[in-house]
Amino acid sequence: MNKKVVNRFFVACCIVTASMSVNLVSNAALPFFSTDKGEVPSLAPMLDKATPAIVSISVEGTQVSRQRVPEMFKHFFGGTDEQVQERPFKGLGSGVIIDAQKGYVVTNNHVVDNADEIIVKLTDGREFKAKKLGADEQSDIALLKIEPDALAAMPLANSDELRVGDFVVAIGNPFGLNQTVTSGIVSALGRSGLNIGGYENFIQTDAAINRGNSGGALVSLRGELVGINTAIFGPNGGNVGIGFAIPSNMMKNLVDQIIEFGEVRRGLLGIVGADIDSGLAEAMNLDVNQGAFVSEVSPDSAADKGGIQAGDIITEINGRPVTSFQELRAKVASRGAGAELELTVLRKGKREKINVTLGDATQNVVIAKEIHPALEGATLTNGKTKQGDNGIVISELESRSPAARIGLQDGDVIIGINRKKVDNVMQLRTELEDAKGVIALNVKRGISSLYLVIRQ
Repeated sequence: MNKKVVNRFFVACCIVTASMSVNLVSNAALPFFSTDKGEVPSLAPMLDKATPAIVSISVEGTQVSRQRVPEMFKHFFGGTDEQVQERPFKGLGSGVIIDAQKGYVVTNNHVVDNADEIIVKLTDGREFKAKKLGADEQSDIALLKIEPDALAAMPLANSDELRVGDFVVAIGNPFGLNQTVTSGIVSALGRSGLNIGGYENFIQTDAAINRGNSGGALVSLRGELVGINTAIFGPNGGNVGIGFAIPSNMMKNLVDQIIEFGEVRRGLLGIVGADIDSGLAEAMNLDVNQGAFVSEVSPDSAADKGGIQAGDIITEINGRPVTSFQELRAKVASRGAGAELELTVLRKGKREKINVTLGDATQNVVIAKEIHPALEGATLTNGKTKQGDNGIVISELESRSPAARIGLQDGDVIIGINRKKVDNVMQLRTELEDAKGVIALNVKRGISSLYLVIRQ
């Protein structure tokens, strides 16, 4: 998929810089959809209850950009290694009140990222200054808090019960137009591979979603929240009937962690794997065409302790089907450390139930782009080579990412930089910060040793 045509509703999309599950059932089961006195059926009764929970969010802040200065031009910038620019911005987005008693509002991280001031406006015209309690960039979720003054909250649905074809309604503030409602169906579930987030497990819908809908609600016909709208697919950034939302269950798992810890403490299973496709199924003589294939299990990980083995195919989490490795990755990552999961595994033609307790990814895993732009798309974990030497394992790798383009592969172990040994992520970060010019990564791949070059 062409990354250029996938447009996340980043604040920049809506910014002017200062310098410039339910199925459609009988009317008796959906009382809000039926009417008295022979009137035409309408969603208005449901929306009367749902829309007060949808808010408009306006932000102001400063974006800071850093650009490395080439050696030949350093004297023009006082000899400094980098040029820092600050640019004020304003932006608009949407949000959903999920707890009226505590004043909790959920939105997308990119709506409020780098914001110095966040204003939440309700449908009745009241405005509140909001405090950001926490956020998760990789899942694009942020939790805000406003004064709990006679608020209306939206109940949450169990998004795992959604089915393709279920009717849904998108509510938000596209282009700054308050309280816009569009309708459609669930077009697909478990969408991933869009390269618009670190953890992708999206609900796809044809309900019209546009810029400014970011953080708004995807709602069932019962008026329950099934997803947080976050992205669109379109060549020009406009609606073409393909929008994406973060499932409400995934959002709730992340929000619960933010409320308890002030941050997301991501769960870690400890496997490397791939999607099941026809080629892999034929090569491995498998009788399934969907699931998450386990190619490697990290020693002493949650997967290893639970008994998962290389060659296993994970087909279910807690009784719910898993169609791809990306879906498994996103669902595991949204669960907190210590969460207990029941995995259904296909091993040598037989299905087994395996219970695992997730490890804490925050203890030893780093999203690599936080260390160096050339490593974006890789997840780094402290580990060991097959020979037992300490190093930094590439535990996950996005295809076609900068890290993949420099030659890194799943399972590689970085053991040195410019001939200087590194044993852990902290040392890697320090050495990369100090490195200038060309960087040579010493990588162990199986029994082979090689160098990958990063040109800055």
